[in-house]
Amino acid sequence: MFIDSHAHLEMDDFDRDREEVLRRALQAGLTHIITIGTDLGRSLKALELAEKHDFIFAAVGCHPHNAKDLDSRLMETLFSLASKRKIVAWGEIGLDFFRHHSPPQKQVEAFQQQLDMAARLALPVIVHSRAADRQVFDIISKRPEAHGGVIHCFSGTYDLAMSFVDLGYLISIPGTVTYKNATMIQEVAQKIPLESLIIETDAPFLAPVPFRGKRNEPAYVIHTANRIAELRQMRLEEVAYITSENTKRIFRL
Repeated sequence: MFIDSHAHLEMDDFDRDREEVLRRALQAGLTHIITIGTDLGRSLKALELAEKHDFIFAAVGCHPHNAKDLDSRLMETLFSLASKRKIVAWGEIGLDFFRHHSPPQKQVEAFQQQLDMAARLALPVIVHSRAADRQVFDIISKRPEAHGGVIHCFSGTYDLAMSFVDLGYLISIPGTVTYKNATMIQEVAQKIPLESLIIETDAPFLAPVPFRGKRNEPAYVIHTANRIAELRQMRLEEVAYITSENTKRIFRL
């Protein structure tokens, strides 16, 4: 049994066949999917999906790309949504200094504000970090009151992964671990403690081999788990069980 700890089922990419995608996920053995908001509209849609399907849970938050839009009114609305029963985390939040869709300082401010709000609500966070690993680490390391969370779609080094693990965060491995030349993330997947490892699709993005270049979907998380099993010389069933238990623990499923 598998859990996709991070998907974006609320995105337009799934509008034409969302229910078929969900059926394939269940047929593939998934027991839970966490669908992740990135702005108010998508957070609302994520919650709607979670309330419609027993096996879907959701997170609400303001992605760093949308940090420029975060004001007190939006924060209050997200706070209200976060109290709903099917909301299990605050996210996707963090820093993205690669795309620069929002000014860096505004991203930092939005990240800090949302970390503080998640701590008030005793919610774990789902952290996006791109071209900003050191800044993300410095910010979350100064918040001992935080309730932990996940470093989503991890792409850094093993040493960086262990730095986050030491802070109590889980490392989420995406489909990129199946790519031929992805040696850095393969090392992370192979070496980090099992109790700190979870898996995700980030659907519709980053489809694993053999679907690379196509739309990703939750059922494909099996290919990520299978590659981790190969790297760690474990049975697939063991990887499925351990990563599922880790996901249940952090999100209190």
